[in-house]
Amino acid sequence: MDNIFILLSIGLAAGIFSGMVGIGGGTIIVPALIYFLGFSQYQAQGTTLLMMLFPIGALAVYNYWNAGYVDWKAGCIMAGTFFIGGYFGSKFAIFLDQAVLKKIFACFLVLLAIKMLFEK
Repeated sequence: MDNIFILLSIGLAAGIFSGMVGIGGGTIIVPALIYFLGFSQYQAQGTTLLMMLFPIGALAVYNYWNAGYVDWKAGCIMAGTFFIGGYFGSKFAIFLDQAVLKKIFACFLVLLAIKMLFEK
């Protein structure tokens, strides 16, 4: 595997940002796989979802739980609907043109960034 250092770096950066501010999968890993390793939008999303199947956030959750910052009921409710939503979202995304999917992804990130930048 020629790109092991890049993959290790992407994983580490995503883990750090995930632990710090709760982001990682879509916002860090998908663009990094596309721009550093030449993945298609589909490959980047599918690979990121594979990575998230395993308990990547277990240690971060443990730290937040120890500090009293985990709402188990809310997290479990969202996990159930995330599971279902992920199935239907992936079915829909696979049928979209890749260029359209990239634009949707980029617009979401830009709008979210603008909202967070200007809110009080």
